Amino acid sequence: MTERVPFPGRVRRTARVRVAPGGRAELGAVNALLCRVIAWRFGTGVPHVFSTLGRHRRLFRPWLRFAARLMPGGTLPRADTELVILRTAVTCGSDYEWHQHVRLARRAGLTGEQIARVGAGPDAPGWTDHQRALLRAVDELTGDRTLTDATWAELASGYDERQLIEVCQLAGHYAMLAGTLNALGVAPE
Repeated sequence: MTERVPFPGRVRRTARVRVAPGGRAELGAVNALLCRVIAWRFGTGVPHVFSTLGRHRRLFRPWLRFAARLMPGGTLPRADTELVILRTAVTCGSDYEWHQHVRLARRAGLTGEQIARVGAGPDAPGWTDHQRALLRAVDELTGDRTLTDATWAELASGYDERQLIEVCQLAGHYAMLAGTLNALGVAPE
């Protein structure tokens, strides 16, 4: 068992659950089955994110396809993807996303020390120039909703055009997801 890394940000989740995770009756047969398959794939119980968002039957499957194209099916190296997601969790106050992705970040090759340092941001000592640019990109995208020329140039020195698009969409998607989970009151398992 791996050590639980505390959430380094300010939690912005509502104090109470507003939409509870659903069971088969609330999710429908297809969404309930998808949730069980996802749980089996990750070797866990059904994550609350899926059993809560699955309650909106028409949005769940299209969202799931889009999300899966970014993670785990994206073109970025997995460690980079997880770094972006963890920093987005911090900037958006999503302890749910943080706790879900710490395990995935370890599996992708990030060390416990790197994961713990994500909360300190891009200016913390120890990051490579590339990692610093990724963290700064998340801060800019979740703050000003754009990238400075300097951050773009740093990312463009190591990524192709598709990957540059993906960084923006990955941070934007997880910011949207963090806001949704925070507003619905979805708590970590």
